[in-house]
Amino acid sequence: MGITHARTVTLPVVDLDRAREFYTEVLGFAVVADRAVGPVRHLEVAPPGARTGFTLSVAEQGCGHGIVLESDDVDGDCARLAAAGVRVEEPEDHPWGRQAGFTDPDGNAFTLAEPVPDGF
Repeated sequence: MGITHARTVTLPVVDLDRAREFYTEVLGFAVVADRAVGPVRHLEVAPPGARTGFTLSVAEQGCGHGIVLESDDVDGDCARLAAAGVRVEEPEDHPWGRQAGFTDPDGNAFTLAEPVPDGF
């Protein structure tokens, strides 16, 4: 198999400008691309240094689920998100590590998770 990683994940959003603001200003992602491709705007964001980006696409609201963002500081990130007005769940400890959930303004669901411990 020659697959090495996921290059992009498409997330449905209602308003591209609002989504860009959330992902860059609240989550701290970088803009990878923001350009017109014919009549369509291509907007892609990613965490700094990440190999996988998120293409934000105008579509039905709140369809994205099961997306895990790895964090070295789940508690700190939860506090920062809450301070920015994001409704975030209390972090919980699991055998596979500490994690918490939140949604973006369009209802796409994310999990913040510590790196999975070795041997799990």
